[in-house]
Amino acid sequence: MNEIITLSGLSNQEFLDKYALPGRVGLAGGSTLIDKAIGRAQRHVDAEKIWSRWSHAFLFQGIRHDKRHWVIESDLQLHRKHIQLGVQENRIDKYYDESLYGSLAVLDFNLNEEQIACLLSRGLDLVAAKTRYSIRELVGTLVALRHPSLRGRTNLLSRPKSFYCSAFVHHLFRSSGLDLAPGLDEKHTTPEDLWRTLAPHTAYVLERAAPLNAGSKTINRLRKLRNRKRAISG
Repeated sequence: MNEIITLSGLSNQEFLDKYALPGRVGLAGGSTLIDKAIGRAQRHVDAEKIWSRWSHAFLFQGIRHDKRHWVIESDLQLHRKHIQLGVQENRIDKYYDESLYGSLAVLDFNLNEEQIACLLSRGLDLVAAKTRYSIRELVGTLVALRHPSLRGRTNLLSRPKSFYCSAFVHHLFRSSGLDLAPGLDEKHTTPEDLWRTLAPHTAYVLERAAPLNAGSKTINRLRKLRNRKRAISG
């Protein structure tokens, strides 16, 4: 049986510093419109059409000589003077921002040292090969999500030397001998599919109270005003 361990009262940094060990998989849910669109698209994975909380997946590499945690991921990052698009190495610091990443999970598959080395080696090979991030394949997956019979087939928009985030993670594990989603084409893999994997693992999930929406905030202000008036009149 797979185990889900829910934690609270931790910052993103505290959570990741404790559970982000080499060879583990990270899942993140972001707050941008793109993240929300990805979460909504994955509702087709759920029988009740519930949106996924996960919009990105990556592989933890471990602590390097700079004493910082690093990840290997396929991502699209916009910098001031250039765009970083494809499989890349990044410091884990980017996931410390709780305003951007409100949901985090770490999946531990209890790998041995040889398996971890294989995963990281394959990941670094794809970094060196300048493997691209594939928005095109992501579109192909969005189409397949609406037509489940397509998900076991080759992505219709597949292209060589390219992966989006969760397809990259699935590829690393499958090519290393551990299939996280049997029967699913690598390039149809979503972060939600990784979350639902039946491969033996322990999932560590950081839970935090959902922020109040505008309606709830207004109600709370009215309650405070009402209580203040009562205190004054009393």
